[in-house]
Amino acid sequence: PRALNISPTTDPPETPTPNLRPSRPSAPNLEDTMAFTRFAVAAALLQGAAACPGSRAHIRASAKVTAKFANTCEEVQNEILGRIRGDGGWVDPHNAGIYTLDSASAEKVEATRKTGDGKYTDKMDFAFAAQEDGSCEVSACSESQVFSIADFSTNYCNLHDLYCGTEDGCAMVTTEDLTYTEDVKVSLGAGKDKAACKGNQKWSRSAA
Repeated sequence: PRALNISPTTDPPETPTPNLRPSRPSAPNLEDTMAFTRFAVAAALLQGAAACPGSRAHIRASAKVTAKFANTCEEVQNEILGRIRGDGGWVDPHNAGIYTLDSASAEKVEATRKTGDGKYTDKMDFAFAAQEDGSCEVSACSESQVFSIADFSTNYCNLHDLYCGTEDGCAMVTTEDLTYTEDVKVSLGAGKDKAACKGNQKWSRSAA
């Protein structure tokens, strides 16, 4: 019988097997990382300044206080305003800083404080919220107006010294006393040492 000539078939070309392994992410670009960092810092500063007076210094020390008083908001505000004005010879016990009233309404007080040597300026806001039981909640913020990180509790004391009571050893101006609790938050590097708020007592006529 005649032999059949069977030619071998040609195999189809192989299809490369897809690489199913997840690709390794490339290293982050340094410029992108720096840009993100600048954005994050700017966003944090913006958010932190929303309830504060604001400052031209991109990096500055600050302090925020939420204080709950047994007193009425009228009593608390009158005491704060009296101390800002220096009524009755009151002098800031934190090294004789000089307060100036910028604006005042039933809901808010804005003020400026210069250090006793006149070198540094801080701005602060106080917001007053009357409670149903007649008590008062005060939200306050103080910010340095120049580049600063460590403030040795100055921004906290800017606020505290305007409402501290007899239990703190503070002289009262318009009310018999102020009774309160406070929650204090400060920026990185800033302080919140209540003992520092008495500063150099020899400068305070009210403490003499």
